[in-house]
Amino acid sequence: MTETLKPGTPEQLCQAVRWAAAEETSFDVVAAGTKRSFGRPVEAGHRLDLGAFTGIGLYEAEELVLAAGAATPLAEIEAALADKRQRLEFEPPDLGPLLGAAPGGATIGGAIACNLAGPRRIKAGAARDHVLGFHAVSGRGETFKSGGRVVKNVTGFDLSKLMAGSFGTLAAMTEVTVKVLPAAEEICTVLVLGGDDAAAGEALSAALGAPCDVSGAAHLPAPVAAASGVAGVAGAGRAVTALRLEGPAPSVKARARSLGDLVKGRGELDELGSADSAALWREVGDVAYFAGAGDGPVWRLSVAPAAGPRVAAQILDRIDGKVFYDWGGGLLWLSLAPADDGGEAVVRAATAQHGGHATLVRAAAEVRARVPVFEPQPAPLAALTARVKDSFDPLRVLNPGRMAAGV
Repeated sequence: MTETLKPGTPEQLCQAVRWAAAEETSFDVVAAGTKRSFGRPVEAGHRLDLGAFTGIGLYEAEELVLAAGAATPLAEIEAALADKRQRLEFEPPDLGPLLGAAPGGATIGGAIACNLAGPRRIKAGAARDHVLGFHAVSGRGETFKSGGRVVKNVTGFDLSKLMAGSFGTLAAMTEVTVKVLPAAEEICTVLVLGGDDAAAGEALSAALGAPCDVSGAAHLPAPVAAASGVAGVAGAGRAVTALRLEGPAPSVKARARSLGDLVKGRGELDELGSADSAALWREVGDVAYFAGAGDGPVWRLSVAPAAGPRVAAQILDRIDGKVFYDWGGGLLWLSLAPADDGGEAVVRAATAQHGGHATLVRAAAEVRARVPVFEPQPAPLAALTARVKDSFDPLRVLNPGRMAAGV
């Protein structure tokens, strides 16, 4: 019989993990649970609810540092930062609606554990680059911490980089400390209307190669743009290439003029102000265009930007679906028609031919149990991954099988 344990303190969490190890059972580790269907179905006997580890414990705006319980909602953190005109620079997305959960439930610990970053990734880096430290309990039932409250510290191995993207398979985090930065005074998005994916890729590359300090670069083909909640995008009636600029108002205006001159001739130009820009880039980061479509497969591909249109065409020639591009064309989001393997054979063949890797972000549970969700690792790397798991969780107590069968 499946039980749910909800420890309220790190000591109780240690006891729960030690109990599971002694009983030779395992835990499906959750907080808000908005990303439970991201990854393989967990091969666990019980559930470990970390929802009690919530709340902002430290926020020093002058020092640009914030510490919070791992289960603290991102919405709560973002609201506190907004009061001080600050933000999480890595722009963590809320994938809840894409994965069938309600919006607004994503947590800071979930964003770090899945290493999720939004459109500003091309400028600000990944989630792991913004973690200063954390407290956690390993699969051995031992408390440990790493890092501190400053960017530069010498407290040992940089385990924050290891925890980010581990999907709760190595340790259960109870608190995370992140760096924050001032919010932009002004946001403007230059839109290039029309053009196919290849032409858009050239525009994105030109913009990112220019000294305009672009902080978001995406392309929405016409069917995706039509689904936008931003009138200037949905009403364009054609494909939309979006280029975001942020900073002091005079600087943004000057750079918008330069960027407009740079992409002139590639399509009709338009601009979005701060409010519409914020809405558009939230849609892009949250993959809102593919939310609410059941559990049809959604893939996340990382490829060389120049190869993106060819990879997408190769896949969509074989399977019905839609695509849009983020991170200057280097990140492809594909929503595909249902298939027994979620389209894995076609997707991985395309990425193998052009380079890059693919992650099955959404699919039915039986599909995620049958096919590799994450890019299959070469044997030496898979062996290293297993040794890391053995170091933190030798008895496979925490989220066993979430990333790979048996690990």
